[in-house]
Parts: sequence; structure tokens; C-alpha cells
Amino acid sequence: MINTLIGLAIIFTFMNLLHFSYWTSTLMGNIIGAAVSYVLNRKFTFNSTKNQAGSVLRFILVILACYFIAYGLGLRAVHLALGHLPAIPQHFEENLAVIIGMGLYTILNYFGQKKLVF
Repeated sequence: MINTLIGLAIIFTFMNLLHFSYWTSTLMGNIIGAAVSYVLNRKFTFNSTKNQAGSVLRFILVILACYFIAYGLGLRAVHLALGHLPAIPQHFEENLAVIIGMGLYTILNYFGQKKLVF
């Protein structure tokens, strides 16, 4: 949860305060969140003693797969649901897509880390 909150804070800061794009903001939030996630998951969530060199590569691959799947689906779902409504501002759609994407990402990432990394 800590890495999720950190990632969301960074994403929303980049998108809403610094006006970066959806993809740049989500990527930056997830890179920083992933760094926190690796340390916390390895140490506390999964209490892993596996070889760190091998787990880092698997961790990065799982993170990337989860990122593109979750945030791509989140954005697509919001566009399908709200894209035909002209009164909905783009920044609202993107913020909603971030929330949906983060939910999907968290679920996919947890199981990917549990099964493939730690």
C-alpha cells in the first residue's frame, strides 16, 4: 500500500500540477513506486531470500508487463465508457483512468511478484 500511495501521489502531481501527459506521469509514478515496492516486497511482504540478481530482472519484467496492461486497459475502459460524452474534460478521464489502472496494476503486480519474482 505504501508504494501505491507514493506512486499515485507522484502520478497526480505530474499530471495535475506539472501538466505532464498521462503516459509520462504514470511511468514516472510507477518507476518510483516500483523502487519502493521492490525493497518493501522483498523484505516485508514476501520475506524473500532468493538470489537478488535474478529477482531484479524478473521484477522489472513483471512491472513493465503490469504497467502497460493495466494503464492501457484503464485508459481504454474510460475512453469507451466516457469518450462519447463531450462534456467530460480530458483531465477527468485521465484521472479516472489512473485510478482504474492503479487498481488493475496493484492486483496484477501482486500476483506476478508472488508467483514469478519472490
